[in-house]
Amino acid sequence: MVFKKLLQAVGVGGPEVETILHNPNTRPGDTVTGEVTIIGGSHDSEILGVNLALKTRVEIESGDNEYKQDLEYAKLPIGGRFKLDDGARYSIPFQFPIPWEAPLTHLYGQALHGTTVGIATELEVAKAVDATDLDPIAVHPLPAQERILTAFQNLGFRFRNADCEKGRIWGVHQELPFYQEIEFAPPAQLARTINQLEVTFVSYPRSMEVVLELDKRGGVFTEGRDAFSRFTVDYASFQNTNWEQQLDGFLQQAGRRRGLF
Repeated sequence: MVFKKLLQAVGVGGPEVETILHNPNTRPGDTVTGEVTIIGGSHDSEILGVNLALKTRVEIESGDNEYKQDLEYAKLPIGGRFKLDDGARYSIPFQFPIPWEAPLTHLYGQALHGTTVGIATELEVAKAVDATDLDPIAVHPLPAQERILTAFQNLGFRFRNADCEKGRIWGVHQELPFYQEIEFAPPAQLARTINQLEVTFVSYPRSMEVVLELDKRGGVFTEGRDAFSRFTVDYASFQNTNWEQQLDGFLQQAGRRRGLF
């Protein structure tokens, strides 16, 4: 990374900040470590605090309109009040816990198009806050998440996109104010019936909720509609399940219940 000038809060000649991540690759529930280095500018500065903020881009619905914005959903204070002399160098090591519900950004080492997660470094100076740009991190799936996504691919579903939506899923306990939807295109045998499949993981330390949403294609005389299915996956025993067979059963059950198949 390179040093970034912070001008908004402290004016021209203010301090510069560099954030180094020891390893930007992580998983939900893991910890990202690194070091923030602050170099004093052309004049002394009174730093009131140093924080790290975890952010991702989410889609927000407002009436009939939709827009996207960066949403902060975790914050870590790493430094208190101190005086930064001109030209002085000040370093702060950190350990940032990644929430279990953090959205995934990568699968099999490849970026999931549509989702970004990053850490911003914030300096509090004279009751103002100035933040650097996001330092991206790569959130890889938990083994149970990867197994579920692989099973869908084995069933013929093809990854299409991933995005995050602000809001909550009915009946599911969430710590974060948004959720991720991983979208798949259906296999050929279902393409006439289903437009897409959306998979959402809400993860906890020992298990996770998996929410499936089927988007039905509309016909000449019928409107398209969604069908939902939800189930719990235990990390300790997920490898004992034939997930291709299990997921096909969930899809068929949801489809019959909603008249899709």
